[in-house]
Amino acid sequence: MNIGRTIFTQLMDFFPEHEFNLAVRRHHGNRRIRSFSCRDQFMCMAFAQLTYRESLRDIETCLGSLGSKLYHCGIHSQVSRSTLADANEKRPWQIYQDTAFALIDRARVLYKEDRFIAELDQAIYALDSTIISLCLSLFPWAKAANHQKTSAGVKLHTLFAVQSHLPVFSMVSNANVNDVHMLDEIIYEPGSIYVLDRGYTDLVRLKRIDNAGAFFIIRAKTGLRFTRIYSAPVRKEVGIRADQTITLDIALSRLRYPDNLRRVKYYSDEKDKSFVFLTNNFLLDAKTIADLYRSRWQIELFFKWIKQHLRIKAFYGTSPNAVRTQIWIALSVFVLVAIVKKELKLDLSLYTILQILSVSLFEKEPIYQRLTEFNNIIDTCLSTKQLYLFTS
Repeated sequence: MNIGRTIFTQLMDFFPEHEFNLAVRRHHGNRRIRSFSCRDQFMCMAFAQLTYRESLRDIETCLGSLGSKLYHCGIHSQVSRSTLADANEKRPWQIYQDTAFALIDRARVLYKEDRFIAELDQAIYALDSTIISLCLSLFPWAKAANHQKTSAGVKLHTLFAVQSHLPVFSMVSNANVNDVHMLDEIIYEPGSIYVLDRGYTDLVRLKRIDNAGAFFIIRAKTGLRFTRIYSAPVRKEVGIRADQTITLDIALSRLRYPDNLRRVKYYSDEKDKSFVFLTNNFLLDAKTIADLYRSRWQIELFFKWIKQHLRIKAFYGTSPNAVRTQIWIALSVFVLVAIVKKELKLDLSLYTILQILSVSLFEKEPIYQRLTEFNNIIDTCLSTKQLYLFTS
C-alpha cells in the first residue's frame, strides 16, 4: 500500500538508487558536503522538470512552501536558490550523465520487444544532433558554428532506438563540433542497422561500422562518383527507381572503402523528390531500405518533443557544468517517466503522464490510481445539484 506516500516519492521508487550512488562515489560528488547532497540536488532538479519551474527562485519558493512535507518527499535539506546554484555550478555533471545511462539501459530492456517493421529482428538506430540555442552574452563559452559569429549554443548528439522511441546514447558538446566525430563514440552492435543523415558521410568511419558486423543506411551526397557493377530489378510502383551494386571511382575513396556498396534511388510522391541512399546491406528489400531511412524522422520528433516539454531551453545557471547538469537530469526524467509507463503498463502518452504528474506530485494516493483513474475523478467531481443556466 502507498497510503500516506506522495506521488513524487512513489515516482522515485523507479529511480536507480544503487547506480546513482556508485556514480556519486566515482566522481566524488559528496566530498566536503554537509547537508545538500547530490541526491537532494537531483530531486530538486527533477521537481523543477516535472512541474515546469521557471527559475531557481521559483524552485525555492515552491519547495519552501511544503514545510515539513519536504523531508517525506525525499529531500532531506532545506533548499535555497544559492545552495542549488552552487551545486549546479560545482557538482560534476558526469554523475547525472552516468545516471541517465543507467536509466537508458533499464528502459532498453523494457522496450526490447517493440519492432518498427514486424519482419525485422535487428535493432534500428538513428543518429542525429540538435542545437540548443543560448544567449552569447550569458554563455560566452558556448561556441557556435564557424559561420555563426553572433550566436551561441550547445549540441545534443543522440543515438535513438527507433523501435522503442528512446535515446540509447547521448553526448553534449559545443555547437561547433562536427557531427561526424560522434561516430567514434559509439560501440556498434553486430547485426544492428544505423540510419544516418548525409552529414555523417565519412568512408573510414562507415567502413568501421561494416567491420563491426553492423549495417548502415546513409543518404548519399550529390556528385557521388561511382561505377555500376550490377542493377537489380526495381518496383517503380512503390517508388524505387534504382537498386544498384556499385564501387567508388576515386582512388582515395576506394582506399577508404574498398568494398562494394549498394545504391538505392527512391522517389517520394509525397515530397515530389528523389532520394539516394548508400548501404552495406544487400539482403533487405529496396523499399525497406527507403522505409528505414524515413524512420529517421522519429529522432527529429524526439528532439522537438523534449524541447517543448522539458526544461532545456531556459537554464538555471550559465556555466558549462550547470547547463550539462540540467540537460542530463532532463533526459533522466524523460527516461524515468518512460520506465514508469512500461512498468505500470499504462496506455497514456508520455505527454499526458507528464501533465498529470505536474499537478499531482504531492498528493497522497497510489501513483497507478492517479495515472489510470483521472477521467473518473473528473466525472465524479461534477455535482448533480449544480444549477443550470438554461433549462428546458
